[in-house]
Amino acid sequence: MKKALRCGKLRFDLDRIAPLFDLYRQFYRKPSDLDRARRFLRERFEHNQSIIFLAARGDGAAVGLAQLFPSFSSASAARILILNDLFVLPEVRRKSVGSQLLTAAVDFGRAIGAVRLTLSTEVTNETAQALYERAGWTRQTDFYIYNFPL
Repeated sequence: MKKALRCGKLRFDLDRIAPLFDLYRQFYRKPSDLDRARRFLRERFEHNQSIIFLAARGDGAAVGLAQLFPSFSSASAARILILNDLFVLPEVRRKSVGSQLLTAAVDFGRAIGAVRLTLSTEVTNETAQALYERAGWTRQTDFYIYNFPL
């Protein structure tokens, strides 16, 4: 799977991203609404408010995504990135897709001079928490928020 997988930043490929984003929202118990997913993503792109990395098999089939939102840290007086969305299709989980998406996000953050990436996850999402910790993210003690120093 690793050799056939590509992970990269997209310019704008709404037809490939929106169905994955809709599945991501369903994972968090939101009703399926592909139109809403497309609209939300389109608005983020049109206003340069989002960076999305897409993981795809060699045949071009999309299998995962990571969405970053640019932000800033006042205390650090520097740019940060919020990793708001990470989703991998169930049939390819535990095959390094999530790790590769995290690596792409970290590499991008470093390339633009961000001082850290931040994410949060549900307390019950232990699978994701294990992935983040294996990748070097650290959990805050008062919230389930992870930071990756850059």
